[in-house]
Amino acid sequence: MFIPRRIIFEKGSLDYEMGKNIYNTFKDNPLTEIIRLSSNRIKENIPGKDLYEFYREGKNTLVVGTKKGLKFQSCKPSANYQLPLISGCMGHCEYCYLNTNLGDKPYIKINVNIDDILYQAEKYIREGFPEVTVFEGSATSDPIPVEPYTHSLSRTIEFFAQEEKGRFRFVTKYDDVETLLNLRHNNHTEIRFTLNTERVIKEYESRTSSLNKRIEAAVKVSQAGYPVGFIIAPVFFYDNWKSDYRSLLNTLHRSLPKVIHSSIGFEIISHRYTSRAKNIIEEIFPETKVPMKEEERIFKYGQFGYGKYIYTSQQLKEMKEFFKTEIESLFESCRIKYII
Repeated sequence: MFIPRRIIFEKGSLDYEMGKNIYNTFKDNPLTEIIRLSSNRIKENIPGKDLYEFYREGKNTLVVGTKKGLKFQSCKPSANYQLPLISGCMGHCEYCYLNTNLGDKPYIKINVNIDDILYQAEKYIREGFPEVTVFEGSATSDPIPVEPYTHSLSRTIEFFAQEEKGRFRFVTKYDDVETLLNLRHNNHTEIRFTLNTERVIKEYESRTSSLNKRIEAAVKVSQAGYPVGFIIAPVFFYDNWKSDYRSLLNTLHRSLPKVIHSSIGFEIISHRYTSRAKNIIEEIFPETKVPMKEEERIFKYGQFGYGKYIYTSQQLKEMKEFFKTEIESLFESCRIKYII
């Protein structure tokens, strides 16, 4: 569970039940500073003389506010729409794309007007009828660490359980799933876990759950009947990478109930980065060892008009063949959604 160093309540956020619950949870905690804004000038209340300090203070800050505009962003290929419950994450993953997307907003923000958000989701579902409309709950966040006092996921899971043509999915690197296990979900929510080798987690993913804790949480939610998926990302090439990723897959195979093997979904994503991301990462983590040498990559323009440095075609071909062979040999009839 994320215990913030400070909580900033935006104007009007305490008019909502969720805002009041968060305030009551932390108001007597001597380790958490409570700040109530009369305006919504968030950054002025987060210390830090440069991006290095502001990032670390932001990662210990919780902002409680509302989602103003209710037009949901697209979220393909993961889903039809992003579901804007939360933004930001407490983790210090050095390679994370949120370091770029939320570079000047590293704090965690909770939108307390969840009734408005779910009402808008219902409208999108009606517009998409008779097709199923899928919503992604973690496009710019990891919602699990704040769930014990927001209950946003619980509300959302129970909402989608009643929606014949609505589906919800989210992904996490954390293991605090206990409050989700006894909910009525009607198989309409897919819970995915981002996994990586123990070496990658240790070197680049500080303030996240261990590999074993993530797998234990995946077992719990699978036993509670949730559809389960795994994102193995980002895949790094290093000495003995195949051995380490094979060990990861074998551990997963041994741990998960065999009855769910055929229903598991896999998404495999290789490491890539932009020039802007590299600059921000090196400023936030000046001692980083994330491999970002342009001469070892190829530059490729993406669908959004900007370029990324990716692994070579031969490396990506080798990666695809490796994961396809290993996963299909261990998890018969599973769904490999993509390997990129």
